[in-house]
Amino acid sequence: MTVTVATLGFPRVGPRRELKFALEKYWSGKASETELLEAAAGLRTAAWARQKALGADWLPSNDFSLYDHVLDMSVMLGAIPDRYGAAAGQADLATYFAMARGTTGAEDGCGHAHASLTACEMTKWFDTNYHYMVPELVPGQRLALGRLKLVDEYREARALGYETRPVLLGPVTWLSLAKGRGVDPFEMLDEVLGLYVAILGQLAHAGADWVQIDEPILVLDLDETQRQALTRAYAKLGRCNVKLMLTTYFGGLDDNLSFAATLPVSGLHVDLVRAPGQLYAVLKAAPRSLLLSLGVVDGRNVWRADLEALLDRLEPIAATRDLVLAPSCSLLHVPVDLALETKLDEEVTQWLAFAVQKVEELSTLKRALNEGRGSVAAELAASTKAAANRRTSPRIHDRAVAERVAGVTSAMRERRSGHAERTRAQAEVLGLPAFPTTTIGSFPQTAEVRHARAEYVRGHLDDAAYEQFLREETERAIRWQEEAGLDMLVHGEFERNDMVQYFGEQLSGFAFTTSGWVQSYGSRCVRPPILYGDVSRPEAMTVAWWRTAQGFTDKPVKGMLTGPVTILNWSFVRDDQPREASCRQIALAIRDEVLDLEAAGAKAIQIDEAALREGLPLRKRDWQAYLDWAVDCFRLSAAGVADATQIHTHMCYSEFNDILPSIGAMDTDVISIETARSQMELLEGFARYRYPSAIGPGVYDIHAPRVPTEAEIVALMRLAGRHLRPEQLWVNPDCGLKTRKWEEVKPAIAAMVAAARTLRAELLVEA
Repeated sequence: MTVTVATLGFPRVGPRRELKFALEKYWSGKASETELLEAAAGLRTAAWARQKALGADWLPSNDFSLYDHVLDMSVMLGAIPDRYGAAAGQADLATYFAMARGTTGAEDGCGHAHASLTACEMTKWFDTNYHYMVPELVPGQRLALGRLKLVDEYREARALGYETRPVLLGPVTWLSLAKGRGVDPFEMLDEVLGLYVAILGQLAHAGADWVQIDEPILVLDLDETQRQALTRAYAKLGRCNVKLMLTTYFGGLDDNLSFAATLPVSGLHVDLVRAPGQLYAVLKAAPRSLLLSLGVVDGRNVWRADLEALLDRLEPIAATRDLVLAPSCSLLHVPVDLALETKLDEEVTQWLAFAVQKVEELSTLKRALNEGRGSVAAELAASTKAAANRRTSPRIHDRAVAERVAGVTSAMRERRSGHAERTRAQAEVLGLPAFPTTTIGSFPQTAEVRHARAEYVRGHLDDAAYEQFLREETERAIRWQEEAGLDMLVHGEFERNDMVQYFGEQLSGFAFTTSGWVQSYGSRCVRPPILYGDVSRPEAMTVAWWRTAQGFTDKPVKGMLTGPVTILNWSFVRDDQPREASCRQIALAIRDEVLDLEAAGAKAIQIDEAALREGLPLRKRDWQAYLDWAVDCFRLSAAGVADATQIHTHMCYSEFNDILPSIGAMDTDVISIETARSQMELLEGFARYRYPSAIGPGVYDIHAPRVPTEAEIVALMRLAGRHLRPEQLWVNPDCGLKTRKWEEVKPAIAAMVAAARTLRAELLVEA
C-alpha cells in the first residue's frame, strides 16, 4: 500500500503579500494589465515549486485567484449580471474587477466615460473569515463558457514541469451559493452541468488525469433539491474522461456520508480535523475502489500537529489501502511560512505550523507510513516534545482568570431596565435628530498614518512624537465630522492597526506575528492574533484616546470596541479548551473596558460583533448551543452600563434572518448592518421579527471605490422605511472606512448627511 501527499490549495497572496501590492498598483494605474498578470504567474510558479520541494505529490492548480475563486467560477460560466455590459463568456479583466469592486463612474485616461456600477454582493465563505462574491442569476439568463482559467493554469504548470490536479468548485456548491433574483438557481442545473462537462473535456484534452472538485456543501444539511442535483450532476460528470476527487471540508459528512461515498467519483476527501470521529464510518462506507484523501493536518488553524498521535491512527489504515494525506481544507486560511517570524516568542513558535510547515508535517507522515517511523525519528521527537511543552507550559493557564469566570452571575448579563425605558433615558441625554447619522468607527488609514506607525514600530519615532501625530489626526477627524454635520462622531482609530489585533496586543494570552498574513478578500489581508492562553486585561485599552477625541467636541463620540465573539472568531484560537471558555474570558476583559469608558463619560459605546454570524456551526442542530454562549458572552461584556448609556453593535456581510431571535437577545440599543449591496433585503427579516431596537442599515458600500449619490441613499432609506419605523432608523456606511481614501469618504459622507436632512424634511411634511 502507498501513501502520498496532496495540497488542496496554497495561500495566494504570497509570503510578503506580493499579490496585494500588485493588485493595488494595477488599480491605481501604476502597473499595466500585463505587469499584473506577470506578477500573478510568478506567484503561481513559486507556489508550485515550493510545494513540490516540500514533498507534495499532488499539486493544485486553479487554486490561485486575482480576487476570489467563486467569482472566477461565475465568470468562467458566463454568469455576468447585465449591468456590467459584458455578454456571457466575454468578460475581460475590467468586467471581472467591476463585479468585485464596482466602478467609480469616472473617465479613464483616454477620456472615455464609464458607468458607476455597484459590485456583486459579498459574504462569508461558510464559517470562515474569507469573503466570496455571491453569484447572481436572473430569469432568462443564458450562460456561456468564458476564458477557461483552470485549463490555462493547468497548461502553464505543465509547461513548467509540474503535473497538477486542477481545483474546480463543484456545480452544486456553486448553485447553492448563488442568489436567484426571480429564479431558483437550480432551475439552471442542466445548463450549468453542460458547461462543466465541457470544462472537464477540455481539461482531459489538455492532459489532466485527476480533477479536484470541491463540494463543501456536502457537510451541510442538504435539502431534497440539493441531493437530487448531486445525483444528477455526478451521474453526468462521472462519465467524463478525468478522475474526480470529490473534496469536502469544514465539517463531517454525517448523514450525507453513505450518499457521498456512492457517487460515481474516483476519490473522496474528508476533513478529519473538524470531524475526527467520522474516520471509521468513512472507512466502512467507502468502497476499496475509492481513493481516500484524509485531511489530517489543520488547514484553518496554526497549531503544530502531534505526529505520533496521528501515526497511531493512520498506521492500521495505511497497511490495508492506498491513502492520500492532506490538510483538512485549502491552506488559503493560514499564513505562508513560520520561518519569516523572527520576533515571535520562541516558546510559542515551537507550538506553531503555517502552510509551509503543514506540508512538511504531511511529508513526514508519508515517510513514516511508507518507510517506518525510524526514517523520521528526529522529526517525530521534535513534534512530541512540542506537544508536551504546550500541554504543561505555565504561560497557558492563569488561576485568577479561572476564578473570575467561575464567579460570573446571571445578573451580570442583564441590563438594568427594558428597551423602552433605556430609549427614553438615552434620548434625553443624547438629543439626537430623526435619522441620526454616524459612521462605523474607522477613518482612512492614509499613507501618512501607515508611515508614522511603521516608523514608530521601527523605533525611528519616539512615544511623544507618535502620540502627537495621532492626536493631530484625531483632532482633524473630529473637526471634519463636525463640519460634515454628522450627529454622533467617532475618533477615527488612527492608533489601531486592526480591529482585533489592536485589542489582542493589550490583552494577556495573545501572540502576534509580523508576516502571518491571511487573505480576507481581494487585496485585503489580515494578521489574526494567536490566542494561546488564558485572557485578561492588564489595563485600560481605549479610554485615553476616547478622552482625547471627546475633548475636541461637544457632540457625542462613541467608544469603539471589538466584541468578544469577533475577537475569538478572527483569531487563531487555542484548541486545548472549548471556544466558549476562551470567549467568556475575553468577554470579561471587554466588560472592564466598557465600564471604564462609561466612567470616563462616554454616552455611547459600540461593541462590534462583525463575526457573530460567521461563527455559526454549519449544521443547524448545533446552532442554538453556539448562539446561546455567543449571545451570553456579548451580554456579559455590555450589560453593566446604566440605562442612559447607549450600546451599539455592528455586524457585516452575513445572512442574519435565521438568527434574528439571537440578535434580538443581545439586547443592544442600536445595531448597524451591511445592506448597501443587498438593496435593504436584510431588513425584511428584521421587520418580520419585529426587531425592537434602532437599526443603521448601511447605505454606503465601503468595499467599492465608487461614491454614492444623495439620491441613491435617499432611495435606499425609503426602501428601509418600508420595513421599519422612522424612529428606528439611523444613517451610516455599511462598515468602517479605514481602507478607503479621504477623497472618496468625504463626498460619500456629505451625500449621506444630505440624504438624512432630506429624509427629516420629508418626515416633517408627513407630520
